[in-house]
Amino acid sequence: MKLNKLSLALTAAIFWGGAVLLVGIANLIFHSYAANFMSLVASIYPGCHYLGGSGFGGVMIATLWALIDGLVCGFLFALIYNAFVKE
Repeated sequence: MKLNKLSLALTAAIFWGGAVLLVGIANLIFHSYAANFMSLVASIYPGCHYLGGSGFGGVMIATLWALIDGLVCGFLFALIYNAFVKE
């Protein structure tokens, strides 16, 4: 069975973007929560400066990057998977 590329791309985008958003908001409320994860996200996505205390704007920038990242990775995963599946 082949995967629907668009469906998997959108699912991955929503999943990863939502995860970054929820963890980012939790980190704004509880400053020590997932501090290492937020530092990792800030080191991957440009414009998100966790150590600089960019606040909610930084969380939104990281979420936007995570949505794009999830979309691209989900699409590529489905594309590669479909290349190996026989009908």
